[in-house]
Amino acid sequence: MNFARTSLVVILGGAAVFLAGCDGGEQPDAAEASPPARTTAPEETSPTPTPTPTPEPNPREFSVVGTGDVLLHERLWSQARRDADPDGTWNFAPQLRHVEPVVSGADLAICHLEVPIAPEDGPFEGYPTFSGPPQIVPALAETGYDACTTASNHTFDQGAGGVDRTLDALDDAGLAHAGSARTEEEAEEQTIISVETEEGPVDVGLISYTYGFNGIPYPNGEEWRSNLIDEDEILADAEAARDEGAEVVVVSMHWGDEYVHEPNAQQLELAPSLIESPDVDLILGHHAHVVQPMESFDGQWVVYGLGNLMANHAQPEGPRSEGLLARLTFTENLEDGGFETSAAEYLPLYQTYEPPVEVLHVPGALASGDYGTAGEARLEEALERTVSVVESRDGADRGLTMIDAD
Repeated sequence: MNFARTSLVVILGGAAVFLAGCDGGEQPDAAEASPPARTTAPEETSPTPTPTPTPEPNPREFSVVGTGDVLLHERLWSQARRDADPDGTWNFAPQLRHVEPVVSGADLAICHLEVPIAPEDGPFEGYPTFSGPPQIVPALAETGYDACTTASNHTFDQGAGGVDRTLDALDDAGLAHAGSARTEEEAEEQTIISVETEEGPVDVGLISYTYGFNGIPYPNGEEWRSNLIDEDEILADAEAARDEGAEVVVVSMHWGDEYVHEPNAQQLELAPSLIESPDVDLILGHHAHVVQPMESFDGQWVVYGLGNLMANHAQPEGPRSEGLLARLTFTENLEDGGFETSAAEYLPLYQTYEPPVEVLHVPGALASGDYGTAGEARLEEALERTVSVVESRDGADRGLTMIDAD
């Protein structure tokens, strides 16, 4: 039976409410009684972000500057007296003002202090047994040097006291050192220098050796006081420096024949066997007091002789007044973590004789016209000879370039 469906309107509080199916007929199912379901737009989802690639690390890179012998003759300290500070302290720094920008601009600058340091008030001595004024050491630090090597034929000129004073003075100036020692324990230590670069520090080992001590015996028989050239010992020390964390090892060699541009038999024999060691990255040579060549062995460089930085041999017209600054750049190989020489450069220098006694940046002096007391012709001669000698072992063909006037 079908029942008619009616609707009842009930007024509740003024609002009309419709009641459907109130006649007792069939009730609607729940689905019919429920309001229609509302549909909503699907939620928007954010796109999956593209992963940011890990940036490739930049290789660490740093430059090393090496210069020649600091051999203090009397004319040098007479100039330091003329350039004294207001309190009367002798000042050697003005003699190095022309090379200061290049030295201080290096990440690691290494000098070779050939002579022992005297007590503060002297006595000071020149050739043949040197005893240099201590004021030279703060001047080297002010110029921008970070370390000095000390093994030379004059290391024992003033005995054990000279060795101790020299290393004390370097410590006081904040300069690292290698080549001689105050104690046996110090002789066993490795000199490791932390060089700051934009991409992080690099640890550089520095070791130093000499061919002899002018016949002067070891002070008190203490054979650990300084290092003689011995291939096996050098290679063992370079390996020890690596074991101590050195990532690059620089070897200072006091060798060669005095006043001779060509490397001697010892240099030509030792250079390849040392530089080809995986533990040696650079050789800096001293002692000849004249400039010697730079040579590349599979991209690693030997500087046979840097001549003089500061010296006064009373021969301003000869090659003993000419010196060399070498600058090598090392760049990290990210594949194996080692370092390779990425640039090799050199700078001709000239030590004037007449006051003001100073070391000239030869290309800079020629470009500016500030010849000091040398004169244009003498500097042109120094430039020509230095280029000829330094590049004589095919250095230019292996990428060696000269630092320009800037």
